[in-house]
Amino acid sequence: MDKTDERLIAALRVDARASLSDLAQGLGLSRTTVRARIERLQRDGQIVGFTVLTKADVATAAVRGLMMIGIEGRGATRIIRQLQGLPEVRAIHSTNGRWDLIVQIETATLEALDAVLARIRQFDGVSTSETNLLLSTKAAS
Repeated sequence: MDKTDERLIAALRVDARASLSDLAQGLGLSRTTVRARIERLQRDGQIVGFTVLTKADVATAAVRGLMMIGIEGRGATRIIRQLQGLPEVRAIHSTNGRWDLIVQIETATLEALDAVLARIRQFDGVSTSETNLLLSTKAAS
């Protein structure tokens, strides 16, 4: 993948429904070149699919945070199951390094976030945690 492919993917991330003509014009390439590059990127597995974002996907709760969780012992599977049962949990990521899980939480108020954090900290096997509020989200380009 070269710089032109990276620019093409960035343009598709902004608008995956952009026409080949619009993509070509924006990248300074021909339509044929853009089409061939997209087909090659799909064939090589660099682009694995396209998706749709709904209004609900981009609507943000008033308070969003990332909770990093350290787990003692082998309780990760059980803790993940418990987290999946919380309606405020939007995403759960396993990771390496200091933290075992990173959990995205969304609530209507800071008080509600505090309650969810307190509940998660009570899960058997959660040894430590740290939470950061998300102040704003910028689109990747």
